[in-house]
Amino acid sequence: MKIEVNQVALECRVGDIAAQSDIEAVVNAANAELMPGGGVAGALHARAGRELAKACAPLAPISPGEAVLTKGFNLPNAYVIHTLGPVYGRDEPSEELLAHCYRQSLKVAENQGIASVAFPAISTGAFGYPLVSGAEVACRTVVSMVPELSHVRLVRFVMFDERAHEVFSEKLQQVAE
Repeated sequence: MKIEVNQVALECRVGDIAAQSDIEAVVNAANAELMPGGGVAGALHARAGRELAKACAPLAPISPGEAVLTKGFNLPNAYVIHTLGPVYGRDEPSEELLAHCYRQSLKVAENQGIASVAFPAISTGAFGYPLVSGAEVACRTVVSMVPELSHVRLVRFVMFDERAHEVFSEKLQQVAE
């Protein structure tokens, strides 16, 4: 699914976040220490190699909603933007913190002059954020940021499975209308 808002392409697809070879920066749903873990962080660190963890170490710890930048190393992407999503039911206000992840990640991309960014469904896995409300926050936040984007021309949501893809596609169409 692909739509355009103010000359910024917004996409949603099923795939592997660590295999987005046409994207300049991928977003890591990181842990506070920015180290390898499960899910997105595990996939990105495994593909990027040990250099990624070494580059992350001096940037940690980060707080929920914060975003930091490293090189992509062995990933097919020049950069990784690491953001810490809220743990649902613990980090409050969770909706505001989740929106901040997307907002800060896009600001990091803009400041670096990055043209394309791929996001996972931040916090909706092990951190327990409900998929439907997480998708709504993500899509609403990204669409609201479009007028502030001068470098970023493509934002892609990369979903691990078809269910998440359907939910994100539906929410993206709703908020972009």
